[in-house]
Amino acid sequence: MRIHFTILLFMMAINLLAQTVIKGTVKDEKGQSIAGANIFLSDTYDGTTSDAEGNFQFDSHESGLHLLTIKFIGYKDFTKEVDLDGKTIPIDAVLRETINELDAVTITAGSFTASDESRRTVFKPVDIATTAGATADIAGALNTLPGTQKVGESGRLFVRGGDGNEARTFIDGMLVLNPYNSSAPNTPSRSRFLPFMFKGTSFSTGGYSAEYGQALSSTLVLDSKDKSESTRTDFGLLSVGGDVSHTHVWDRASLAGKIQYTNIRPYFNLINQEIDWITPPESLEGSAAFRHNVGKAGMFKAYGNFKRTDYSMYNHDIDDPSKKQLFDITNDYQYINLAYKDILTKDWTIRGGLSYTFMGDDLLDGGDKINEREKGRHGKVVLEGSPSEQVELMAGAEIIDRSYDYQVSHPDHEYREEEFNEIITSTFVEGSVYLSNHFVTRGGARLEYNNLLRTASIDPRLSLAYKVGDGNFSVAYGKFRQSPANELLRMNLSVNPEKADHYILSYQLVDNNRTFRAEAYYKQYRDLVKYVNLEKTLINNSGTGYAKGFELFWRDNRSIRNLDYWISYSYLDTKREYLDFPYKATPSFASAHNFSFVYKYFFTKLKTQFGATYSFTSGRPYNDPNREIFNGSKTRSYQDLSINLAYLPRHNLILYFSATNLTGRDNVFGYEFSNQLNDNGYYNSRAIKQPAKHFLFLGIFITLSKEQSINQLPTL
Repeated sequence: MRIHFTILLFMMAINLLAQTVIKGTVKDEKGQSIAGANIFLSDTYDGTTSDAEGNFQFDSHESGLHLLTIKFIGYKDFTKEVDLDGKTIPIDAVLRETINELDAVTITAGSFTASDESRRTVFKPVDIATTAGATADIAGALNTLPGTQKVGESGRLFVRGGDGNEARTFIDGMLVLNPYNSSAPNTPSRSRFLPFMFKGTSFSTGGYSAEYGQALSSTLVLDSKDKSESTRTDFGLLSVGGDVSHTHVWDRASLAGKIQYTNIRPYFNLINQEIDWITPPESLEGSAAFRHNVGKAGMFKAYGNFKRTDYSMYNHDIDDPSKKQLFDITNDYQYINLAYKDILTKDWTIRGGLSYTFMGDDLLDGGDKINEREKGRHGKVVLEGSPSEQVELMAGAEIIDRSYDYQVSHPDHEYREEEFNEIITSTFVEGSVYLSNHFVTRGGARLEYNNLLRTASIDPRLSLAYKVGDGNFSVAYGKFRQSPANELLRMNLSVNPEKADHYILSYQLVDNNRTFRAEAYYKQYRDLVKYVNLEKTLINNSGTGYAKGFELFWRDNRSIRNLDYWISYSYLDTKREYLDFPYKATPSFASAHNFSFVYKYFFTKLKTQFGATYSFTSGRPYNDPNREIFNGSKTRSYQDLSINLAYLPRHNLILYFSATNLTGRDNVFGYEFSNQLNDNGYYNSRAIKQPAKHFLFLGIFITLSKEQSINQLPTL
């Protein structure tokens, strides 16, 4: 009897442990991957969604015959009966259009999408990492796209006449405050986040979804990777430091961690710098990412990042360069992001998350001691679904809570402190309706309540798209608002948000890995912050402005094997009357013409990838107080030719080199002027230049894993 009972328990255990793995791909009839498709076993909770490449995999402890169903908006359901026998079942699903033709009509106005979710791949994370001159910086690579402005002394995203504060960054839908590293005055900063973290990048230059608020000109939405597939260890030996990272993978989870040390001091001793450094930048950074498959189809993501940077330098007087003033800063930064996504039913999904940002600066500027702190908390929940084949719906709510504190003291002056706490609560709704095989419309609205102003506002968004052949015509309109910059808001807590209306007309053609895009836009600014006295102590919302222009983009990675290139051009006409502008004038960060040519080629026999980027920007205006016309002077054009090389002597070993500004052009971004007249009755000036004519980078990257073919090339 005991033996029979033992055998029975053993058989029950075998049955409980047995699980069937269902894996495969989801594509359309042209072979293009479909991301975000819902895959599930009918009458069970077992299922998942396809990733950016259309791949999927999930486990089931069910047994016997079940119906596998795959759903995606605009396509007929794919169904197949499967026998859950404890083995692996491969599925290659091809979805067929219902209301839409293949490569269905897609709204493209104002949006460059690198996630395959829209099947309109224009920019992938690997493009960001391998673009010459960008040095693996997200903003640096995006500055080769139309609609952006090359502002070399900042390094941030300046989009369609908007300043660097008007472009907001989101990770998995959650807001990131202060997404750029701390930098010295008139030196470019870099994004805090590396492109290899993300599987998709959506860069909107206008007309973006009602889900995203507090962004006046642009949104950069980064979709982080899901669970890692292999355990690996990576080492990087760099000319400016080093890093080590490790990823460990379990059946339903993965954990990755990285430590990076950067010290530019030895490099600056070899390369002459325009800046009078005392201690060049040094930083220690750490990050960790945890991914876990929850239940049948849920995905939980947790990400954390910290960084500490310090440096000091001398600022020299314009009139007498022998006079200098100390500038010393220590920056601490922390960011935490929690995100969750799950399938509620076969037609509805839910996602949401929490994020926390901390930024602290301890600064000595001459005799002033400044302590600046900002903390931000963001919570969001979004419900998405398809009640029918013709309709997509999205609705959600969020809260953004920001606290800011600014303290300044001087031995000869009183201590001063300015602070505020801003809480913005929002709800948003958006729907897309596929009216025919060629026509789609999307409408939405965003409702916000600001506790500082105690007022509510509604911002509508509307987009239309019409398909002609393989191309799409799109139009978009929207109202957008954003709280003023911290240094302005702390002066007057009752100042209103700044506003902009976007009008966009776009045409995009994607055919056989070739993309052509043309877009025109008009943007009207309202309620911009303006100083009302010469001392710059009083402000109001009387500022106005506009930005208009057109853009062209061409990309081809099909015509020549192993060659990928793109060409972009932007024309911008913009004027503003804001801040201390006496009348409407073109801001100093805006240039009329911007051109980029990006080239990438892989030499198979040499195991080498070569890249080159040429950038041209017409002269930017600046204000010369020796002239009567405000912002009436102009710099000469900016030009840069950069290259990079990646050599793979082994599959898991990479030697990497990059160099900027090969021609050694002395680029000038503007001029600074003295506050007082010289003996000849003129204001002396000093050019704002690059910290150095060239930036050279050399790195050795090693990957240790069971799969010897894995390397870090996509992350460089």
